[in-house]
Amino acid sequence: MERLKLATVWLGGCSGCHMSFLDLDEWLIDLSQVADLVYSPFIDVKEYPEGVDVVLVEGAIANEDHLETIKTVRSRSNILVSFGDCAVTGNVTALRNPLGSAEPVLQRCYLEAADIHPQIPTEPGIVPALLNRVQPVHQVVTVDVYLPGCPPSADRIRAVLESLLRGEKPQLAGREFIKFG
Repeated sequence: MERLKLATVWLGGCSGCHMSFLDLDEWLIDLSQVADLVYSPFIDVKEYPEGVDVVLVEGAIANEDHLETIKTVRSRSNILVSFGDCAVTGNVTALRNPLGSAEPVLQRCYLEAADIHPQIPTEPGIVPALLNRVQPVHQVVTVDVYLPGCPPSADRIRAVLESLLRGEKPQLAGREFIKFG
């Protein structure tokens, strides 16, 4: 049997979903028997590979780098899981959306709240350009599975991965599996 190629991606979020992934504890050993982690913030791989079977995408699309990354991830992955409330709805990351654009956020952070040398960074490569609106993953690319939670519990993550490992589409039901927050 061919081993599953698994990836995780961290976009605009707090990394709480990845911390919950680590809460799978000993089950991670079982997972490692049937799947290879081919891309993740947990490993030192610089380029997202081709032919990923399942990817868990944490976070919303908040800047130009996220936008480029999610398009690459979608084109190179078979099943994309929107992993956590930021990826599913925008959640906390999207709290800046009512301000109308990225400019008020940049003004507040880099000019108004600056202690010394107030300036908005404009050199390419320092800070990725913010998008005017933060978007959940499904507003940019097709999502195959939604895994809500802030963060989703290890039990939820395991239930989704076990279904996918069996070749089934996860059917999350009941408060413990579909509750947001």
